[in-house]
Amino acid sequence: MVSFKYKIKDKVGIHARPAGALAKEAKEISSKVTLKFKGKEADAERLISVMGLGVKSGDEIEVIVEGQEEKHDSEKIEEFFKNNL
Repeated sequence: MVSFKYKIKDKVGIHARPAGALAKEAKEISSKVTLKFKGKEADAERLISVMGLGVKSGDEIEVIVEGQEEKHDSEKIEEFFKNNL
């Protein structure tokens, strides 16, 4: 398991467009990606689950990556967050 924290910079937070892009990105890697926020968890592959977290601009989330290629996949997901959120 690899995890990292990320502070959302997008002025609207995690809304439909970036949540959809995140779900697509999560489906393309072999590891399972889970987002944690305020005691709730969401499977990053599930758009509705991700949006249901209610993450706003300035909020910090924890991203957990688990799998055979978790180190590589974690770097890829972290790069996605930096470029899109």
